[in-house]
Amino acid sequence: MQRRTVLKGFGLTATAAVATTPTFAQSGGSGVSASPYPWPSAQLATAGRLGHCRLGNGPAVCVVLHEWLGDHVNWEPVLPYLDPARTTIVFMDLRGYGWSRGMSGSYSLDEAAADVLRTADELAITRFHLIGHSMSGLVAQKIALQAGDRIRGVTLFSPVPPTGFRADEAALKALNAVIDADEAAGRAITARTSSRYGAGWLRRKLAIAREASTVEAKRGYLTMFTTSAITGETHGLGATMHVVTGALDIPFYRGEPLRNAFALAYPRVTFEVIDDAGHYSMLETPVRVAGIIEKQLAAAG
Repeated sequence: MQRRTVLKGFGLTATAAVATTPTFAQSGGSGVSASPYPWPSAQLATAGRLGHCRLGNGPAVCVVLHEWLGDHVNWEPVLPYLDPARTTIVFMDLRGYGWSRGMSGSYSLDEAAADVLRTADELAITRFHLIGHSMSGLVAQKIALQAGDRIRGVTLFSPVPPTGFRADEAALKALNAVIDADEAAGRAITARTSSRYGAGWLRRKLAIAREASTVEAKRGYLTMFTTSAITGETHGLGATMHVVTGALDIPFYRGEPLRNAFALAYPRVTFEVIDDAGHYSMLETPVRVAGIIEKQLAAAG
């Protein structure tokens, strides 16, 4: 019973499923493109640089990272609501994802942080605001602590806390099933939005998840965020940190333990809740997310 309670808290039990789960081929072909919108001047990864796309030419520079079950495509609904005259947004895909799909590696926390900083160097980005979502919330924290003098501010959407995503054997088995089976992925996605949406939503999010990355990368980053934690001195972080959670997410990503973990690690952290969103606020409430980003960029200077 206790194990089932833990799995339910992670949104991985059968009770979290919707009545009908669309089926997608595991080879990245659902027959429906997950990315119908063009990304101008998107750059594929090179040997030493992550794939990325720079949008806007404003003075406030921001680097945006992605989650485990999605790449840059998750952020497409937000784009029309950002002011390109005020912001320069650089979307980066981690190894094995999106524009970096051909880039393999160890998929470790240190590697991911180093990749982002090296790509920023290649693009001559000296100081920037950093945005992370879910697993990349952990990567963003690592970057902010490693290169604090370069980070103007950090905004994290439904992030993995500094203590990491600790999963026992049963939870890891369930998470690996998300990689292999659409039914398991559908349960996880549906739980993270409180079973609020219909088949069209699930079809779209599953398409994003399946086309976002290689299976190798999903497995590698699963190991990363379930075995890694932020260690060392965190109280000295000079940049502001703002944590945004969705009221409809699973308890792990919105509950008191998460808030306490951030508050203990980062005394200057602030919190915000989006009442109408779950784990995927950039897809669920894109106007609100764009407003939060621009507000945080303005506050950080």
